[in-house]
Amino acid sequence: MSDTDSEACTPAGAPRSGHRAGVKDVARLAEVSVGTVSNVLNRPHLVSGSTQDRVHAAIESLGFVRNESARQLRTGSSRAIGLVVIDSGNPFFADVARGVEDAVQDAGGVVLLGNSAGSPVRERRYLELFEENRVRGVLIAPSGEESPDLRGLLGLGIPVVFLDRYPDGAPFSSVTVDDVTGGRLAAEHLLAAGHRRLAFVGGPSTLRQVRERRAGVEAALRGAGAGSSATGAPQLLVISTPGLTTDAGRSAAEEVAATDPRLRPTGVIAANDLVAIGLLQGLLRQDLRVPEDVALVGYDDIEFAASSAVPLSSVRQPREELGRTGAGLLYEQIEAQERGATVPTRQVQFRPELVVRRSSASRSPGARLRTDP
Repeated sequence: MSDTDSEACTPAGAPRSGHRAGVKDVARLAEVSVGTVSNVLNRPHLVSGSTQDRVHAAIESLGFVRNESARQLRTGSSRAIGLVVIDSGNPFFADVARGVEDAVQDAGGVVLLGNSAGSPVRERRYLELFEENRVRGVLIAPSGEESPDLRGLLGLGIPVVFLDRYPDGAPFSSVTVDDVTGGRLAAEHLLAAGHRRLAFVGGPSTLRQVRERRAGVEAALRGAGAGSSATGAPQLLVISTPGLTTDAGRSAAEEVAATDPRLRPTGVIAANDLVAIGLLQGLLRQDLRVPEDVALVGYDDIEFAASSAVPLSSVRQPREELGRTGAGLLYEQIEAQERGATVPTRQVQFRPELVVRRSSASRSPGARLRTDP
């Protein structure tokens, strides 16, 4: 099979002369080489904008559509990048996926998205599907600790990059956010506003992000408890939830409301914004005012945080940037592998930012106060 035959395809409409437009036809009309057409299709960053425009104009004029299956047979891989997230319905992961897609599109690729729903079985099925489709690489927010299937992909020459998870001792690059710092920022904000009884709401504890955010909260309380005999050490109530959903938050709100008012937390930190929004809804239904009775801080700063019934304070993560950076690390490994070079794995970590709105009415001097409606 020649290069011309492998790229030839049925035009996206009735054939103009019974001829199937191929790469050579596109190159002839655009007055470029076949290699340049291939670069425009596969590695557009190597070609000037004006040349790309000429090639795309020729493709449009001829009705050329690339034969992806034939290209895979020739090269042994596709243009696709596999992406698996824990919950595609969570706005946080939707934003991460958008960042991934932007970077992959810029590189001339496509994204195959899988939603594991936190299930290792579903995650494994997606990884098998990606392997069958000969993806160039995989980006994954794992459902649990490292899976042996991921090491198997490396053995097949398919690079893997972790998103929102640090791979302890595993040979993978990763992009994460410093969740310990994020939890500490949220707790310090509430402590500075005078709250001494706090709660941390979220789960399951099998998720490292939840554990690290809680660890940051606990570290802040330990720091505030040193030398605080006059007022007493701050207290922490931990309410574990089966998932990071609004339903889980509403259920947790019932538990908060049922607590003896003398012991009830006056400041609550949610493990993510969906839980926080559920908490807000539940607390208001229980006739508890936010922030007057219970101050509330979420995590992620999704789009809905600022527009909730009471604008939600939240620990912001750079969601789309996390996705773009992860895709960049993956392409580094892919391109190095194609050159026969070795690129050391890299771990990139972003620092979160506390965004303060009305739900916590903080007086913390180090926080950024927002007045979003």
